[in-house]
Amino acid sequence: MYFLETKDVVKQYAGHRALDKVSIQVSEGKIFGLLGPNGAGKTTLIRIINQITAPDSGDVIFKGRRYLPDDIYNIGYLPEERGLYKKMKVGEQSVYLARLKGLSADEAKKRIKVWFEKLEIDSWWNKKVEELSKGMQQKVQFVTTVIHDPELLIFDEPFSGFDPVNTELLKNEILELKAKGKTIIFSTHNMASVEEICDDIALINKSKVVLSGNVSEIRSQYKTNIIDMRVTAEQLANSELLSGLVKSNEILSFKEETLSMNEIFIKTVSNE
Repeated sequence: MYFLETKDVVKQYAGHRALDKVSIQVSEGKIFGLLGPNGAGKTTLIRIINQITAPDSGDVIFKGRRYLPDDIYNIGYLPEERGLYKKMKVGEQSVYLARLKGLSADEAKKRIKVWFEKLEIDSWWNKKVEELSKGMQQKVQFVTTVIHDPELLIFDEPFSGFDPVNTELLKNEILELKAKGKTIIFSTHNMASVEEICDDIALINKSKVVLSGNVSEIRSQYKTNIIDMRVTAEQLANSELLSGLVKSNEILSFKEETLSMNEIFIKTVSNE
């Protein structure tokens, strides 16, 4: 049984089919990469999982049963387009959003202060959101996404606007959430991030799933038949190369090259 599934989900908008029988399977406690070029249908699928919109046909299965309206309280969603109130103070707004998710004011303040300290933003409590950079606003919204301790977390381009240091900080927090048993859907254009943190992926292109499965298994399918061998050796003629390497030199490493997820992404989308 998967933690979350979509089965043959279809969504049509005024002559444009945004999703065409899209099925994905998200395993419990894993990070699932939802990938695809702009306009492929990723955001539409995320909106359906978040109950912002409904599918025209098909089902969303949550923990082995059909999705219920109250299941939305067990989801944390960080959208690509951020939505904080610019004129409100950071602490006040964070407490307000946490209370909308069912926390008492006291519990909200307690949890928020713990997260603010972890992300090194505790000094911003009384600053207005408009005073913060885009990346710093994103830290605040990340906190409001996870504050109610949901089982399912959906991050849409979570590293957008971050410098390398804060990207690494947030990546480690996401991995820590996974270690605590959270199930995570991670939508991004950054294929390096996919290779680093995702267990499984689905690639959507032109409204359909065109590639899905375990990241390691997918990469193993795209072999290049190129061997990368690193040795300590003097220069050898081509005819002597292999026998000379084996007989008299130390082999430092030996591996078959595979395509990166970025190369697989481009290859798959280009072939559609």
